[in-house]
Amino acid sequence: MTTEIKVPQLPESVSDATLVAWHKKPGDAVRRDENLADLETDKVVLEVPSPANGVLRELKVADGTVVTSGQVLAVIEEGATAATSAAPAPAPAAAAESAAAAETKSVPAKEDAAGKDKLSPSVRRLVEENRLDPGTIPSSGRDGRLTKSDVVGFLGQQGVAAPVAPPAAAAGARTEHRVAMTRLRQRIAQRMVEAQSTQALLTSFNEVDLTAVQNLRTRYKDRFEKELGVKLGFMSFFVKACIEGLKKFPVVNASVDGNEIVYHEFYDIGVAVSTERGLVVPIVRDADLKGFGAIEKEIGEYAKKARAGTIGIDDLTGGTFTITNGGVFGSLMSTPIVNAPQSAILGMHKIQERPMVVDRQIAIRPMMYIAITYDHRIIDGREAVQFLVTVKECLEDPGRMLLGI
Repeated sequence: MTTEIKVPQLPESVSDATLVAWHKKPGDAVRRDENLADLETDKVVLEVPSPANGVLRELKVADGTVVTSGQVLAVIEEGATAATSAAPAPAPAAAAESAAAAETKSVPAKEDAAGKDKLSPSVRRLVEENRLDPGTIPSSGRDGRLTKSDVVGFLGQQGVAAPVAPPAAAAGARTEHRVAMTRLRQRIAQRMVEAQSTQALLTSFNEVDLTAVQNLRTRYKDRFEKELGVKLGFMSFFVKACIEGLKKFPVVNASVDGNEIVYHEFYDIGVAVSTERGLVVPIVRDADLKGFGAIEKEIGEYAKKARAGTIGIDDLTGGTFTITNGGVFGSLMSTPIVNAPQSAILGMHKIQERPMVVDRQIAIRPMMYIAITYDHRIIDGREAVQFLVTVKECLEDPGRMLLGI
């Protein structure tokens, strides 16, 4: 019996997707729930699982094709085996793919009981770009799965850089290397331009002494991790401090809809996460109702899913305010761009020890510059600056957040 493989139902906010890569070719045996192809939308990468065991008979579309919900991608013959089923010729669309592209995307798929064939999109892309056999790479993920750090570490041991760079040009040559933007990168570019062209953006700065936060982390980090099963980071402190500021200045948590200001009476905080595909902003919903441990766990889980390419549309939808941390890359100061239709964003930066005047004495303190970029159409400078001061005060005296003062 033959079965059609179709594009899964795409989320309401997504009209189409691009078929990034097939992971099987006609004649290959497939297993139920095995990922056959990756579909890239402007937000996430989706997998196309096999509905049954069998053999892939025909590919209906080639890599790089734009597809829509319900479109037929391939046909499998259920119950057949690769040894007894002759592989038919590739579909015309698939055969049209250039030999160079086919060679780049071809990679041995050594399968074993540990499940190394079940690779996430980001891991699979790294393996394919470097033409590696995943079965030869030691794995450290759950259930023996291969992680991106496993592949990067393996490449380092082999003396190979990841990802593979374009071939080196001859000395003195003036060459160019062009690659197509991913759907996510195109969407990021569109949203950034839209934000700057439709909002009156202005950035204000302050600095915060993180001595108290560091002391708290040092004092309780071991017990925190033992009892809650997650490390105590800085982000939960910043999320909680921002919520205090948003409660005092609700317009910073608002958005513009035509000629109306929409005041959100809930606190869904977006936390920007950098991935190899670009920046994504998963949402910690009702963050004001969650403790430090729950916030740290949620952010950690989102980061893992984002970097593995398994984060869902629902994880990225909505949000009333965003926090981004350029400090993890060494940035001392920046002017973040608002994640429209939100009206403000907080920028964190690198913690730098600097000499400060404390009680008329010079002391070395861990300092961080913080920034708020805001839509000046609805947020006045007074509100933005006072919001930033509230964040500063909460971080310099974390007990304020517990007492609500």
